[in-house]
Amino acid sequence: MKFLDQAKVFVQSGAGGPGCVSFRREKFIEFGGPDGGDGGRGGDIVLECVDGLNTLIDYRYAQHFRAQRGHHGMGSDRTGARGKDVVLRLPRGTQIFAEDGETLLADLTKIGQRVVLLEGGAGGAGNTRYKSSTNRAPRRFGPGTPGQETWIWLRLKLIADAGLVGLPNAGKSTFLAAVSRARPKIADYPFTTLHPGLGVVRIDDGELVLADIPGLIEGASDGAGLGTRFLGHVERCGALLHLIDGTQDDVVGAYRTVRAELKAYGHGLAQKKEIVALNKTDALTPEDIEAKRAALAKASRKTVHTISGIAGTGLQPVLRLLRKAADLRRQRDAEAAGADAVS
Repeated sequence: MKFLDQAKVFVQSGAGGPGCVSFRREKFIEFGGPDGGDGGRGGDIVLECVDGLNTLIDYRYAQHFRAQRGHHGMGSDRTGARGKDVVLRLPRGTQIFAEDGETLLADLTKIGQRVVLLEGGAGGAGNTRYKSSTNRAPRRFGPGTPGQETWIWLRLKLIADAGLVGLPNAGKSTFLAAVSRARPKIADYPFTTLHPGLGVVRIDDGELVLADIPGLIEGASDGAGLGTRFLGHVERCGALLHLIDGTQDDVVGAYRTVRAELKAYGHGLAQKKEIVALNKTDALTPEDIEAKRAALAKASRKTVHTISGIAGTGLQPVLRLLRKAADLRRQRDAEAAGADAVS
């Protein structure tokens, strides 16, 4: 399935149905009077967060969604049927913005969450509503109010426990394939990964969701390479695993390049917990490993882990650190949700 993380769609709620003009015509009832029913309410535009989706590809080809208008009222004081709602089924992590692309309308973060984006129009009144002591046979009815319409932007931000960042060919896809059942494309040329990918890692007695983000290069914040478009997918991550290709000469420069782009992107990425790992150590001598590890530790002021995705060495300690960071984040989210519920 093709990955699509942004789409623009048109939505329109249903108009209310018109009321009915009707009079009773029954034997032995001399003055029957009005009995026109009200029109039905128009259908709503509803957003629903569902499981099993991780792309917005369904909204690339179908871009117009119109709810059904309400049915007209009928005689015998019968109210028209309500128009059918249109439900947009969206993956977890989808944000809905107004047409300006900046005003956030809804944020779907929980499976089963439903948001009524546009309400349908109210049904018009039947002539029974206009009966009075001075107007015993009204021929007036309400037309029903129109529905609402607008263009909206759908933007998907994958929700993962940890995100993999680094320059192209840092070994992110190989790492993801080594620790999960995900099968991303792996090759020896830059920008092998063109779309974010998710993998579920089982570590000890728990699980961890990793997001593989396409590589950054210098100038990505200004649009170079793939730019920073996909960095939105790690905004919700609890931690970042920064992989550095150990086979390149300037590992410190590679580290600083990615850190500069994270800072330029903003949205709190530079402040997230970061775990630094020197990758591809299976291709290095022990002397080279120690020299590059020490240089990275000095530049990052963090503990630098030495790993090899293809050889499978050093992966478990890194995964345990990521899981610990994810557990802490889940605990904070649960405490925040509890505090909101109390207030």
